[in-house]
Amino acid sequence: MPRPAGNTKFTLSVDDFDSLITYPDQSQWTTPDPSAAHDPANDIWFDDTYHRTNVTGASFSFGFKGSVFSLYGAAGPAFGSYEVDVDGRTEIRSAHAAKNASGHLLFSTKSLPYTDHTVKVTNLGAKHYGEGTDLLVDLLTTTVDIAPAGATLTNTTLQETDDRLSYTGNWTENVFNPLFSGGFSRFTNGDAASVSLNFTATAIFIFGDKTDRHGLYTVTLDNHPPQTFNGESANASASVSGCGGAFAHACEKDNTLAFFAANLDDKQHTVTVTNIPGALGAFFDLDAIVLTTPSTYLREHASGRSLPPSLPRLADPAIARRTSGAERTFGAPSAGMNLLLLLWVLCGVMFAHARPVRR
Repeated sequence: MPRPAGNTKFTLSVDDFDSLITYPDQSQWTTPDPSAAHDPANDIWFDDTYHRTNVTGASFSFGFKGSVFSLYGAAGPAFGSYEVDVDGRTEIRSAHAAKNASGHLLFSTKSLPYTDHTVKVTNLGAKHYGEGTDLLVDLLTTTVDIAPAGATLTNTTLQETDDRLSYTGNWTENVFNPLFSGGFSRFTNGDAASVSLNFTATAIFIFGDKTDRHGLYTVTLDNHPPQTFNGESANASASVSGCGGAFAHACEKDNTLAFFAANLDDKQHTVTVTNIPGALGAFFDLDAIVLTTPSTYLREHASGRSLPPSLPRLADPAIARRTSGAERTFGAPSAGMNLLLLLWVLCGVMFAHARPVRR
């Protein structure tokens, strides 16, 4: 459905490590190790990471609500063809080029109806003569209507110790880590251990981290069916991650987005995250929850009817500048931000974003 052009919008980004992206077989992909010492060579990638494969048929997928979608990765002599499937409609593209390039626009569309979509990307390898075999994905972005034009937006960060959170099962406070929001997180490997929150906001972000010993978890929003996500860097069946490790506290990526939903109405909502430890006793870590509340809700979101959640993450300003065009955008409310600065930009609202940088 079309949306009024004057609505305040933001550009969301999904990092290749975020649990919102599903890799059916993680062992087919290689990645930098986010927990290793900082490598300046990775600074060219969003949040210093990527997923790369040379396996024909390797794929990933994710779902989102919006009308604009873009996929960024790499191009160069080693790269080949790939298929992009959006809601069953497919296009074949090639990332083969004479010179290497990062931040390469692999695919983009701005004409989708504003509703739920599913995207699947599959590596086709050397489909044409002279092509390479590889596919590298770095970042996915989409655009979300957040409020009417002129509305003010307020972000509220809830740390894992906030009294508004209700825990069941056994949870443990993590050791200090400056990359966590507030310096700490809370983790569990309990069967069906959960954390719940009653809230009123138009958007909710749940941040955690991701390691080779994390596993499946579900998120239930209001009366919608539970959604299942994989917080594990390793593949559940092969137990091999893109970092090359098995089930262990390794290949850790902090500040990953465990869940995102937007276009919520002005009534009270309930969200519950539930751990599924499996036979290996996998963990789930909660870092922080960020709520975005507008001074005025979009009219279709103020009727007492919740719309189904959409999935991804607000973009880093550098990415937003590349993808937002003439749209008004604001950067992500990072889990690492305790003070959020409101800036008026033109006729829209922009939130500053400052994610912790691993060094």
